[in-house]
Amino acid sequence: MSARIVKASVDDAEKLTAIMTRTFDEEARKWLPKGEQVVDYNIQPPGYDSLGMNKFMIRELEYFKILFEGEIVGGIIVTLTGKSYGRIDRLFINPDFQRKGIGTTVIERIQDVFPNVRAWDLETSSRQISNHAFYEKTGFQIMFQTAEEYHYIKRTRYFSGNDQAVRNKDLSSVQYENCNMENSEFYQVNLQGSSISNSNFSNSHLNNTDLSHSRFRNINFRHNLFADLNMANSELAFVTLSGVRFTETNLGSGKEPIAFDRCNLEGSVFSDCNLQNAEISNSNISGLKVNNIPIEELLSVYKQVTGTDKK
Repeated sequence: MSARIVKASVDDAEKLTAIMTRTFDEEARKWLPKGEQVVDYNIQPPGYDSLGMNKFMIRELEYFKILFEGEIVGGIIVTLTGKSYGRIDRLFINPDFQRKGIGTTVIERIQDVFPNVRAWDLETSSRQISNHAFYEKTGFQIMFQTAEEYHYIKRTRYFSGNDQAVRNKDLSSVQYENCNMENSEFYQVNLQGSSISNSNFSNSHLNNTDLSHSRFRNINFRHNLFADLNMANSELAFVTLSGVRFTETNLGSGKEPIAFDRCNLEGSVFSDCNLQNAEISNSNISGLKVNNIPIEELLSVYKQVTGTDKK
């Protein structure tokens, strides 16, 4: 019986999280140097062992469970850019079921599910030599490589003369004004240093995009989703956060603390969070509760016990 793929549901999240955790931990043991603290996000992606992250990806991405002989043995997660471009974010198979041709079948099946995709790309660690052989065997070619990662692409369909496509053109330093570019797709496009203003980007999707050192000012970001982002050393100033929710968020490997200065966080809720060594100073804490206990009452008891209320 060959493998097949079926859209995952939240009910599958616990099983898939366990398989993903075991798979990527085994890859780390195999490829990362022993006894050294080496971070390789291509081997152990952020949140790979998080049930919450898996539930999020099932809800927001194209997440398929891999079935073999009726049993869930892994998963494949892809991101689509428009109709024509796809990215394989994660492909994981229970180590007990590897080397059975399942991975090759899954690559074929995902292409069948999205026949309009012209090109699939992915990244893998430069350390995972077996991955290189696998992807090249399934038709992927190296786009570029660095000391840390290999970037692969597989073109499944090519452009014809009837396509409304602009390819391999140098359009740098061009000004576009009053242009209708609705439902356009940008893939492997260099927009470095570009400026965009007074434009409608509603319902847009940005995936696997480098926006480092950019500036966003006077932007309407209502009802947006920001997920799986690296915002290290960024600054948010004069930002309205009404109704914003932070979930499955961490400080990354650098552990640089977050600072809130002169912020109005009235009515905010922190639950199931790691607030170790957090500090609040010179702030209005009326009504603030910790584990449903008013902080003002705790401070009152503290002052009585320490005698500081008499000073």
